[in-house]
Amino acid sequence: MEKRVEEVVLHDSATPSMPGLEMGGGILLARLDDLVNWARRNSLFPLTFGLACCAIEMMSAAASRFDIARFGSEVFRASPRQADVMIVAGRVSKKMAPVLRQIYDQMPSPKWVISMGACASCGGIFNNYAIVQGVDQIVPVDVYVPGCPPSPDALLYALIKLQQKIRAQRLGMLLELKPRTEPPAIEDGAKAIPSGQ
Repeated sequence: MEKRVEEVVLHDSATPSMPGLEMGGGILLARLDDLVNWARRNSLFPLTFGLACCAIEMMSAAASRFDIARFGSEVFRASPRQADVMIVAGRVSKKMAPVLRQIYDQMPSPKWVISMGACASCGGIFNNYAIVQGVDQIVPVDVYVPGCPPSPDALLYALIKLQQKIRAQRLGMLLELKPRTEPPAIEDGAKAIPSGQ
């Protein structure tokens, strides 16, 4: 009877799925951009910055029914030094605007902003002197979530869109190699005479 050998390849949810990723034996080849972006998009730490009724929907997105932890954003941080995604949920008053900017400046780079709800995106129904008509006047916004208030699954969709944006980012790093300061070695068989003799 003839023996047949079949190779079975198993993939689980922990295996990174990146374009251009090659696995063979014990070697993994990938671009540095792809590996860094894979780690960044799967470990987003949102900042708890709820200002109005949209914050209730943001909190329910973290509850068991919608479970934002499935998308790598499980831990809501209370400190801007530990967060990299600011979810502005609700209307921003003119008095809160400098505080919002200060908290955004305290976040480490890279950082992203999700504007959740009509009030945060464009002022909503509050077209008056006390409300900022769009949080993009204070901080740069990456993803807008429409609605009044938007549902928790709309926030999850915005998180997926943000992850797609992070996946497409490039680091833009330039490595500069410094020239060697020592003279090149003589390779024609002649011995170099040390200085001082």
